[in-house]
Amino acid sequence: MDMKALLTGRAKVPPPSEDLPLRVRAAIEHEQDASERLAAWVQFGIVLFFGVLYAVAPKTYSGDWMFPPVTFALSAFFIAAAARLVLVHRGPVAGWFVGASVMVELCLLFLLIWSFHIQYEQPPAFYLKAPTLLYVFIFITLRALRFEARYVLLAGFTAAAGWLAMVLYAVYSDPADNMITQDYVHYLTANSVLIGGELDKIITILVVTAILAVAQVRARRMLIRSVVEEAAARDLSRFFAPEIAERITGAEYQIRPGHGEARDATILTTDIRGFTKLARSLPPSELIGALVEYESRMVPVIQAHGGSIDKFLGDGILATFGAAAPSDTHAADAMRALEAVIAVADEWTQDREAANRRPMRIGAAVATGRVVFGAVGDETRLEYTVIGDAVNLAVKLEKHNKAGETRALAAADAFDLAVRQGYAPSGMAERYGPVHILGVEEPVEVYILAR
Repeated sequence: MDMKALLTGRAKVPPPSEDLPLRVRAAIEHEQDASERLAAWVQFGIVLFFGVLYAVAPKTYSGDWMFPPVTFALSAFFIAAAARLVLVHRGPVAGWFVGASVMVELCLLFLLIWSFHIQYEQPPAFYLKAPTLLYVFIFITLRALRFEARYVLLAGFTAAAGWLAMVLYAVYSDPADNMITQDYVHYLTANSVLIGGELDKIITILVVTAILAVAQVRARRMLIRSVVEEAAARDLSRFFAPEIAERITGAEYQIRPGHGEARDATILTTDIRGFTKLARSLPPSELIGALVEYESRMVPVIQAHGGSIDKFLGDGILATFGAAAPSDTHAADAMRALEAVIAVADEWTQDREAANRRPMRIGAAVATGRVVFGAVGDETRLEYTVIGDAVNLAVKLEKHNKAGETRALAAADAFDLAVRQGYAPSGMAERYGPVHILGVEEPVEVYILAR
């Protein structure tokens, strides 16, 4: 997925005719499998409903069959529905199976309707007035759950052809009397066939099918777009802090460079001491491995305390609290994160020493103040970042750890604000200063959190 295109609003969503990435196809197939299971349950429920209706309906059959014809039809319907329910829950089903089940379920429905005239000992024209035909539309719409128009079309054409066969059977079953009438009242009050009325039913089935098929084509495009954008959002959350990814994907308007917001925030920076010198002596794979270890330990801790990773600066991490998303406890959160970072750094050192590997010494610092948070760059390459004196001070404070032989420093105003926001130091908190920080004009009072 092209991050640049996503940030500038120019991401191209492939139409259904193009080859989709494997993960997108997998997501669509997952949705279709879930829809197939839902359709199977609805179909099974319909069969059970048929069974209940038949159980409470009066029985008038006195023919030669050992069991009433409707009982046979319902039994076959129940077996087919139950078998389909079991199969779709065992795993994904092939397209041919879906198509075959569409035709089988509609054929069984028509068999059930056809059996009515035998059950109630009436001429075939009798079943043409059965309201059970309305269930045809349920079976057609069930196919719409898969977001594939071909199954809607298959269901609709099968239903139309099936009802046409039912009409032809009613007309030609008795050569001596085709029972056709043009009298609408007679049609409604007697066992007769009104060709125009039956054609209306077939046309209605076909029109509903066509409308659903068109809707399915459009819905599938929207499904693909939705899946692609969801995958893009997941990718963004890996490249950006979750708050920033949400800001990008949830923006009502296209994000453009130059848009910024001023707010109070706290900045936390971390760095590996002597990493530049260390990088010259380590093999590339071991160097990258150390960075991965470092970041995989630090990032979760920072995020767990409400921090957003603004950027990775080689062996440094710049995190913000209250910049990407406003917070009333940004300083307290940052100070708690600072303590947690030092604790994790100590654990990392112990783990490396236990494995006979070179230990890493981590420095960290916190500063607070008014910052500007927004998008910079041009139309082809954007980046969310934070700008302000607090950022510069946090970076310079972290570098001062080396000169002061400390591991964690916090500007006094950040520490005092954190205390007012509910922060209570769990370890040492030694006020020191004012001290001269390289690159900062005025002396700064600081708190030493770890030596």
